[in-house]
Amino acid sequence: MNISEAKEQVKDTIEAYLATDAKGRPLLERARQRPIFLVGAPGIGKTAIMAQIAAELGIGLVSYSMTHHTRQSALGLPYIVTQAYGDYEYEASEYTMSEIVASVYSYMSEHKVDRGILFLDEINCVSETLYPSMLQFLQFKTFGRHAVPDGWIIVTAGNPPEYNKSVHEFDIVTLDRVKKIVVEPDYEAWRAYAVSKNTHPAILTFLDIKKNRFYSVEASLDGKAFVTARGWDDLSDIIVIFEKLGKEVNYDLIVQYVQNETIAREFAAYYDLFNKYRDDYRIDDILAGKADRVVVERARSAEFDERLSIVGLLLDSLVGDMAQAMFDTDVLVAVRDDLRAVKAEVGSGADGAECLERMRAERQSRLELSTAAGTVTAAKRDRLERELDMLGDYQRICEKAPGPASEKFAAVEAWFAETAASCKPRAAAIEEKLACAFSFLDNAFGDAQEMLVFTTELTSRTDAARFIAQYGSESYFAHNSDMILSERQSDLRRRVEELDL
Repeated sequence: MNISEAKEQVKDTIEAYLATDAKGRPLLERARQRPIFLVGAPGIGKTAIMAQIAAELGIGLVSYSMTHHTRQSALGLPYIVTQAYGDYEYEASEYTMSEIVASVYSYMSEHKVDRGILFLDEINCVSETLYPSMLQFLQFKTFGRHAVPDGWIIVTAGNPPEYNKSVHEFDIVTLDRVKKIVVEPDYEAWRAYAVSKNTHPAILTFLDIKKNRFYSVEASLDGKAFVTARGWDDLSDIIVIFEKLGKEVNYDLIVQYVQNETIAREFAAYYDLFNKYRDDYRIDDILAGKADRVVVERARSAEFDERLSIVGLLLDSLVGDMAQAMFDTDVLVAVRDDLRAVKAEVGSGADGAECLERMRAERQSRLELSTAAGTVTAAKRDRLERELDMLGDYQRICEKAPGPASEKFAAVEAWFAETAASCKPRAAAIEEKLACAFSFLDNAFGDAQEMLVFTTELTSRTDAARFIAQYGSESYFAHNSDMILSERQSDLRRRVEELDL
């Protein structure tokens, strides 16, 4: 299966293992909760999906790579104790708590999280001295005499032997005690994740054109030449930062992440072309409805690779604007709900500024805990931080406003209404840009494949689909009459239709 399917399998299994009956007892007794064993080529996202699952389920995550562990660090250190059997006293060996199990307890204590995932990577590459103990661990969930705490699900991962000479093949006895999931590299599955993460458009369009460059591991004179999903993901992050800082993105940088000389040179050449297209086609002019005839004619006569790059550039600009609009809308919806709760307290005689200060302090504390525990996504953290900033602004407005509590809060309502009113004009401006993009694509390509790619991407990209569902888009519906809003999208639209208190 691909990494997306594997993620759902792991997530469903963890939810099943954590499910309890009315008395709080696990629906599947702990002894029968098989550890999950993910097997797949390096760099396809096995570790990444664990962080995503933990954040989505709001549980903890403790990760270890087993390659550096010795028998002592995994099982604990021995010490001598005196024991008795009747009148007979004897000395016996005990073990201190395993470093791995101890780290789970430390995490629980520090982050106030009592459920989570213990993720052990490279589990089939453990040392010879530790290998026999893995069967006991997989069967009984213990290292030495110390068990993994209740509420913590064991997930392990490893590479197939063809990718790692240190791999020990698990025997049938071991495999019969795990839930084995085999993961294969799959570009389309990774692409869906990459789009949601706003991966650099040059990478997406390059791989759309050359899908066989997505994942490659081969022998070379200098050793292994390889390209992985992790490499493309990390390369995207560094390109975005280099572009912000005005630094050069060239082959020397790219090959540090795309560790196959041929593919690195191909992408370096394409990246230069991609930026040339941005300048040559003057994307900002197209979105402003100022595309001249020469640009349209050049696009019409261009090769498919160049046409796809133009589509990617248009999408990058438009979806970026839509994402920001939906971020601001989400923050306003959350703040509106907060202010409604405060308004009810003010109506009962409470001080609005004090209510806002208390609410902000509580939210700040929860955010700090969840951020430290890794149980909140970066996107959600950014939204919560902006919500906290707005609550702080409204608290100060409430404190400075004259008059009784009701009048003070009325000043907050006025400021909120003014902020909310700015959403629709901004959405209208984005719709104008989208209409200009459609007009350009109509003139250059008509109903050709490029138009299909453009409308399909708008439908599949979460931020674009949410923006269209919330604010509507005459130009989009005119070119894609088959789109039907899902019930969830309709609910979201109804929820934010009126941003008032």
